Amino acid sequence: MQINLTGHHVEITDSLRNYVNEKFARITRHFDKVDDIHVILELEKVKHKAESTVHIPGHTLFAESIEDDMYAAIDSLVDKLDRQVKKHKEKNTNHLHHKPSEIPQT
Repeated sequence: MQINLTGHHVEITDSLRNYVNEKFARITRHFDKVDDIHVILELEKVKHKAESTVHIPGHTLFAESIEDDMYAAIDSLVDKLDRQVKKHKEKNTNHLHHKPSEIPQT
């Protein structure tokens, strides 16, 4: 997995880079087939914006978050992406492991 970090009107410090790497490790714990992650951190007047594109085999996931603090925006962004990754993983496992005759009836 490779994380590309870009800053628009924000200086990317080592502590910010380490924080992003630490938080995005959570996504790879839930789904280990992540190819590439591109994170853009941006300052828009007084709001901090974090957006990310995650490339996984067969899909591209996107999320963005706007908060008053950059660290809070990163936390919210990772939460959104984590939900998307879990949903994608559940869809794949449900379709791959059940034959049409074995699908449970509700």
